[in-house]
Amino acid sequence: MVFYELHGTGTFFDERFDNTAQFPIAAKAKLGHVSTDPDSDRVTSKLPALHFYQLALPSVQPRAGIDFDPDAAERGDALFSGKANCNSCHREPLWTEPGWNQHSADEMKIDSFEADRAPASINATGEATHGYRTMNLAGIFVRENGLFMNPQNKGHFYHDGRFLTLLDTVKSYNARFSLGLSDQEEHDLVEYLKSL
Repeated sequence: MVFYELHGTGTFFDERFDNTAQFPIAAKAKLGHVSTDPDSDRVTSKLPALHFYQLALPSVQPRAGIDFDPDAAERGDALFSGKANCNSCHREPLWTEPGWNQHSADEMKIDSFEADRAPASINATGEATHGYRTMNLAGIFVRENGLFMNPQNKGHFYHDGRFLTLLDTVKSYNARFSLGLSDQEEHDLVEYLKSL
């Protein structure tokens, strides 16, 4: 849809945008059904090469002692898979969930504002649901440290950017899920997240 908004000439299909109650402007403009004559399409043929290029880019790797505290990160690793229970959703080494990785707002013990704004997904029983997807945590130190971005975009974690820092995010999980993490454990967990 981005190429359509930027007036690219290509094809895009997403019938979820037909929902007039949730996306009245997109539905009226038929943004879920943008079709271009194949001979005029200047986008679609370039997508496989773009995808290959994106997958081939090496990820930025955090540097011990520079981007994170290695001793604290080692303690945080034990917390991640243990007391903090992060690994129940952010599975190592994927840092997300294999398969269906969407959780309801109730499961996350948070409001559904952002989930309700997103297109619905179809769950295993065929129902249209709104939820939050488990984010891949690899390279999260880039956002925490504000690398390669405008300073005003630094941080802003979670699905809607509501938490300014990783520590704010960890504190929220600690409170919402009654994890019982101490201040030092919260700090150690943050250092581990920055090491991924």
